[in-house]
Amino acid sequence: MGRMHIFLKSFGCATNLADSEVLAGCLAKAGHAIVQSVSAADLVLYNTCAVKGPTENRMIEALKRVPKEKKLVVSGCLPLINFDRLQAEVRFDGIAGPAAGSQIVSIVDRVGEGRKVVELQSSLDAKPSLSLPQWRRDPIISVVPVSYGCLGSCAYCCVVHARGKLRSYPVSEIIDRFHEDLTKGAREFWVTAEDVGCYGQDIGTNLAELLRSLCDIEDDFKIRVGMMTPSSIVGFHEDLARAFEDERIFKFLHLPVQSGDDEVLRLMRRFYTTSDFVKLVEGFRAVIPNLTISTDVICGFPGESEEAFGRTLRLLEKIKPDIVNVSKFFPRPRTAAADMHDGLVSPPAVRRRASMVSSLAQRISYEKNHDWIGSVADVLVDEAGKVPGTWISRNSSYKPIVVKSRLKLLGETLRVRIVRAFPTYLEARRL
Repeated sequence: MGRMHIFLKSFGCATNLADSEVLAGCLAKAGHAIVQSVSAADLVLYNTCAVKGPTENRMIEALKRVPKEKKLVVSGCLPLINFDRLQAEVRFDGIAGPAAGSQIVSIVDRVGEGRKVVELQSSLDAKPSLSLPQWRRDPIISVVPVSYGCLGSCAYCCVVHARGKLRSYPVSEIIDRFHEDLTKGAREFWVTAEDVGCYGQDIGTNLAELLRSLCDIEDDFKIRVGMMTPSSIVGFHEDLARAFEDERIFKFLHLPVQSGDDEVLRLMRRFYTTSDFVKLVEGFRAVIPNLTISTDVICGFPGESEEAFGRTLRLLEKIKPDIVNVSKFFPRPRTAAADMHDGLVSPPAVRRRASMVSSLAQRISYEKNHDWIGSVADVLVDEAGKVPGTWISRNSSYKPIVVKSRLKLLGETLRVRIVRAFPTYLEARRL
């Protein structure tokens, strides 16, 4: 079929975004054209997420809406998490798992020839070269996967069936990727993985050592470190907190607690206690007082009593995280939690608990953001705002700060004063 016009859309986590940028880069290098709309495409490529039940439902509905005259290739986590449903409900021409890398070119070419292609065999141990071409969504931001897979066995998580066990990249390869992207204009790097905290534990290193090596690079850039499971950093958290002191690392810690009750954490197979979590947060804050804390909470996990839920609320009141990502429990295919029939929480109770956590989180976030009013900061503009004439910038604590300007500010470093606070962002004026 030769050159094709391809519309690619990515869903889900930063690792999926990184995968999509590589898919687009490989397809463009092979001579295909990446287009910005389904209507302009010969082939639609959706890089999917299926971490939660509602997310899977949205993916299936989006796939069903692809016009029948378009070729459809489905990649990402959904094919490995629930292939049976995908096959039963969606008309597709090609299937690929996560991190397909350059393999996507062969899949698309065969689909273009009229063949139906399913390539899932190597997905659980895939680790594409970090030197593959990319088609970056944002010219300022480079999303760098430092590993694939994880070391966890969380009772509710289906992603392990799609991403597999831990496979870390050597520090030298990650450094080479940083150098390459710096020459292409990157100013902000997202160090990402399913669990960044367990990086290197399969190759004799760890995240703190990686960050120190990256900060030895003599250039002007910022690093945002991705999600870390508390148990994965317990053995070296003091060293990691010291690595975070480098001015080029955003003072941002994504540390999901999931529950404030130790028995629920045990049922979840999280391998830490609430006191472990509090010690980690307090330890980081002792070194980095202006740290932004982001955490995750699952409401309604089997066995979560009203008393256990109350302990989650009290934990959030105690640590006062800047961000809380709230999820309602949904059983996922092939997970231990899907077979937990004792202690099930009714859907109305799950919804009520999620609403209570969200309300509490919003109040805490507003209070924390309000403390920034009047402060002056140097910020990096890393994104165009959704409203024309607005730009999203980040201060050293990775707080999203909206700046209004008709000028093109992407990639600029500005000095601003914070003038207004909202639960999810700050507003500033240029100085």
